[in-house]
Amino acid sequence: MDKPPLPFTDGLPHLSAAHFEVPTVERLHQATPFTHPPRFLILYGSLRERSFSRFLAYEAARLLEAMGGEVRIFHAHGLPLPDDATADHPKVQELRQLSLWSEGQVWVSPERHGNLTGVMKSQIDWLPLSEGSVRPTQGRTLAVMQVSGGSQSFNAVNALRVLGRWMRMITIPNQSSVPMAYKEFDEAGRMKPGPLYERVVDVCEELMKFTLLTRERADYLVDRYSERKERAPTRLEAVAADIGFVKRST
Repeated sequence: MDKPPLPFTDGLPHLSAAHFEVPTVERLHQATPFTHPPRFLILYGSLRERSFSRFLAYEAARLLEAMGGEVRIFHAHGLPLPDDATADHPKVQELRQLSLWSEGQVWVSPERHGNLTGVMKSQIDWLPLSEGSVRPTQGRTLAVMQVSGGSQSFNAVNALRVLGRWMRMITIPNQSSVPMAYKEFDEAGRMKPGPLYERVVDVCEELMKFTLLTRERADYLVDRYSERKERAPTRLEAVAADIGFVKRST
């Protein structure tokens, strides 16, 4: 295979120098430390009265609060199906405002038919990738968890990871999968001690660490060359001209 001689001296003719930036350690250190506690939104994927995903969500909330976080849990009762209502629906607005408020999120879904539930997916589908110039999920940290009625599986958490990546979130490496969940929670809905509970503690601890590491720097971490180009006035004018809104400047 032919390769240019090193060092590469044939240039970058397709690169826009005006929008190209070299990442630096200094830029990562320029963030002003936040003074408020880390903010976490928790979503869970079941509306059952005795919902093990809700119980697991509550355990995560208790742990994150004990670690110094501020937690909000969204309850999906009354949330319409995606496209079955307009975005000004009160439950949709509540969900989106909580997502904007958050700096990290926890998604907890039961596994149903080898995947996450419709309740879980509906909540995520109501969160847009962008709303004007605001991105309700981009740059936020994410932890994924699942419960199942049978043997241990990772189908739901794997699907949640795909969605988290699609929503431009920083999904932490650790995760929790609780098999035979009916055995792992007592009558009061509290998780029993053991290795599965300890994994939940691990996940929350890791989520807190990643959130503390990235929350002041999230805007810089997800700032992209292609999107800087898209925001350029000349590029916006060209797009508008292509779709017939304005005449292209000469």
